[in-house]
Amino acid sequence: MLVAHAPAGYLLTQLGGDRTRRYVLLGLCGSVFPDIDLLWFYFVDHRRHMHHSYWTHIPMYWVLLWLACELMALGWPARVFLANVMLHLVLDTIAGGIAWLYPLTTHRFVWVTVPPGHGFWLWNFVLHWTFLLELPILAAAATVFWLSVRGVRARRPATAGPVQLPPRR
Repeated sequence: MLVAHAPAGYLLTQLGGDRTRRYVLLGLCGSVFPDIDLLWFYFVDHRRHMHHSYWTHIPMYWVLLWLACELMALGWPARVFLANVMLHLVLDTIAGGIAWLYPLTTHRFVWVTVPPGHGFWLWNFVLHWTFLLELPILAAAATVFWLSVRGVRARRPATAGPVQLPPRR
């Protein structure tokens, strides 16, 4: 996935029920957080290893963190963040490869292999049919966002002018 992690996280968080800004922000952060390893990939490791081999893309670490959060009773904020991290890993399994059975094996499971055929790596993914899977996610997230904003506007009371406070006694 190239552009659908955040929209998918937005949809998952909206489906979760509590749609406060705090939870939506946590969901969005969780949905893109595993890709923080790109900073290490580009600036420290100098692209020597595929970034999906770093710990942020290994589900076992996130499951252990989730269990620790449950034991510490951190509640819904941790669940929203970590559910979106796991969604990120599921989406990366489509064309990126995730080591779901680590530490038993380092094999990265991938549903579709995107062959190199273009000079710049990005075009290999943008011009592959799997990129079409991202478009409905983007459209759904945009629709849900538009409807939620429109719904908030419809619920606001219409005022003809400034709010009148009752006189003091």
